[in-house]
Amino acid sequence: MLRTGPDKNQKAAGANDRGIVSQADWRRPRVRWSMRISHGLLLASLFLVGLGPLLWLGKAAVTPTQDTLREPLSLWPNGIDLENLVTAWTRVEIDRYFFNTVALAFGVWLVSIVVATTGGYALSVLRPAYRKVVIGLVMATLFVPAVVLLVPLYLTILNPPLVGTSMINTFWAVWLPAGANAFNVLLVMRFFDSLPREVFEAARMDGAGPFRMFWSVVLPMSKPILGVVSIFAIIGAWKDFLWPLLVLPDPAMQPLSVRLPALQKFIELDVFLAALAISTIIPVVLFLVFQRMFLRGAGLGGAVKG
Repeated sequence: MLRTGPDKNQKAAGANDRGIVSQADWRRPRVRWSMRISHGLLLASLFLVGLGPLLWLGKAAVTPTQDTLREPLSLWPNGIDLENLVTAWTRVEIDRYFFNTVALAFGVWLVSIVVATTGGYALSVLRPAYRKVVIGLVMATLFVPAVVLLVPLYLTILNPPLVGTSMINTFWAVWLPAGANAFNVLLVMRFFDSLPREVFEAARMDGAGPFRMFWSVVLPMSKPILGVVSIFAIIGAWKDFLWPLLVLPDPAMQPLSVRLPALQKFIELDVFLAALAISTIIPVVLFLVFQRMFLRGAGLGGAVKG
């Protein structure tokens, strides 16, 4: 009997051979070891570029100023000075600004989650008649530079409609503008578009209303995108400088990103570096906690069963 095409094993072997180095070349010791060495060098380079500055900052945070200036790359030539962290936390009052930063990041995260999930749910699942118009308007805001919006946004915060009092020097001045993020709304909307419509139809047939379906069906299936939005919101709020500087002129209300540059001229270098190290703890911990959720795809985990 004549064979009209390659069998499954041949197809699998052909798929495995596709790449820069084929399977036949991998069997050669010289090629295999050269590729492994190049991979190791590339990984070491990425490690130095990505984690090198953070590791140096952690080292400098517990190093005296003179040692950092004379031998910046040496590992504690005259010992470790943990007093830098204590001084930065107490005398420089980093604890107050750290709390302000945590409060701002938490508020931005909460508002971002509420706006992004409800907006994405309305546009993707409820699908109103004016859906395309709203999506177009939301996308149009992404093409407007953020600097252009500073003046009208500041005037709105200075005299907000229906409120009657200024929001300057309040956390609401940072929470509300940062939370209403068009990118997050579109990101969540696209994720909701990928969810199976059969689940929504089954929920409607069981008598679930819009709120019940949002709370009991959509949100439990949206853990990956919620993690992504959470990281974007918290890290964006943590490192934001210009907008908190404008709307929080009171030093007692300012976050670390605003207050640390102002304190640099008044404190020693080792204490300043210790304060910088403290300010980087939360973003690093957040990424380590949510890295799997952030990097993996939007798996549904068997939402639809046959």
